[in-house]
Amino acid sequence: MMPPPGGIRVTVQRLGRLLSGMMMPNIGAFIAWGLIASLFAPAGWFPNEDFAKLLNLMITYFLPILVGYTGGQMIHGSRGGTVASIATIGVIIDSTVPMILGAMIIGPLSAAVLKKLDHAVERKVRPGSEMLVGSFSAGIVGAVMALIGITGAGAVLEAISSGLAAGAQVLIDTGLLPLLSILVEPAKVLFLNNAVGHGVLNPIGYIQSAQAGQSIIFVLESNPGPGLGILLAYSVLGRGRLKRSAGGAAVIHAIGGVHEMSFPFILMQPRLIAALIAGGVAGSFTFWLFDAGFTAAPSPGSIIAYVALSTKEGLMPALAGILAATVVSFSAAAFILANNREQASDADVGLPEKLEKEKTGLNGMAELEQAASSRSVVKQAAINKIVFACDSGMGSSAMGASILRKKMKEAGVVASVTNTAISDIPEDADLVITQKSLTGRARLLVPGAEHISIDHFLKSPAYDDLINRLKNDNPSKG
Repeated sequence: MMPPPGGIRVTVQRLGRLLSGMMMPNIGAFIAWGLIASLFAPAGWFPNEDFAKLLNLMITYFLPILVGYTGGQMIHGSRGGTVASIATIGVIIDSTVPMILGAMIIGPLSAAVLKKLDHAVERKVRPGSEMLVGSFSAGIVGAVMALIGITGAGAVLEAISSGLAAGAQVLIDTGLLPLLSILVEPAKVLFLNNAVGHGVLNPIGYIQSAQAGQSIIFVLESNPGPGLGILLAYSVLGRGRLKRSAGGAAVIHAIGGVHEMSFPFILMQPRLIAALIAGGVAGSFTFWLFDAGFTAAPSPGSIIAYVALSTKEGLMPALAGILAATVVSFSAAAFILANNREQASDADVGLPEKLEKEKTGLNGMAELEQAASSRSVVKQAAINKIVFACDSGMGSSAMGASILRKKMKEAGVVASVTNTAISDIPEDADLVITQKSLTGRARLLVPGAEHISIDHFLKSPAYDDLINRLKNDNPSKG
């Protein structure tokens, strides 16, 4: 069997995007719930019985329905979102645990059923009956899926959710939880951080938080310490452009919570994944040892979010976990970089040869990605719409778009520059800029656009090259 276009990694990233895409737009709602819990729950900073009444209603009904609607909307627009909301009610009505995970399953599934039905009857509806058929088809699918949820699917999804939460609790009770970092940290570097965090770990964490008032599960993916230690090591032992950019990247990583800042530095020397894992294990062990707890997922993974969403007793353990992870990953990364100083520079070893191979006939998305090319197969004659894309559309891509807009303004170059999630790249984009590990996925979605792959959104020579090109193409605007 032939692998899917773009390879297994692209397929996994697309699945991860579906999972995390249901959570990312609703992070504000989850943070609101977490802040209320952190401040006004019985174990909060300022216990208030009246304010705490919001917590049960939000986690039981509001948040699952919101997630279900978002999942349905991703599949089939607002109609899919409406049907997904109805179906979600069916799976949560008799549940004894927050059905975040259940909503992530039943929501997209219900929307997919409606989408199939809409396509089946699309050309069979008589003119003038479109509204009637559309309204009733959505109502019927929503009602049926809600009834399925009540009569059996809800119990199955609750069992799955409860089982995952119980399994996580076993890892916590036995002290094995920190070992999950061996899997989580490498997955993050492959740009599966949002999928792992929002798609897998956080739904489990919300079950524990609703039951016990806090959860340590939230920290497994969001801890900024491991990546921060590696960036600090580069700022001390790196060379050239890497050394100069590592300090700024560390600030954005730790304070802004944009963990993608560390990924290119790590991928340049894959042995640094060992340092990342060591930092993750050390941080998670410290969290576990001192019983750190968070009311909601610290997202983005910023130190500020860790302070805001930690419980009253868990604040100092939270800071200790970040510090331990930073120190351990810094020490391990410093050892690796000190023994590989010739590779700790901004030189892209072997890149010219790789580019030449691409020009002379490399085929397949995986090979194009491995070539780390900054050029696209498509070459646009005129560039008016530039789109930065990352997995979530809110982290590194937003930062890159902001930097390029500033440079273009200083140079007097005019073009539209926006940022978005990869799955939402507009079809009319002239130029798409992504981190090179995501370029293959972007090319699959908008093959008609020109694509530029870069290593660092913070500082990349591709920005200046692009501005010079735009000046030459549009001299009147230069």
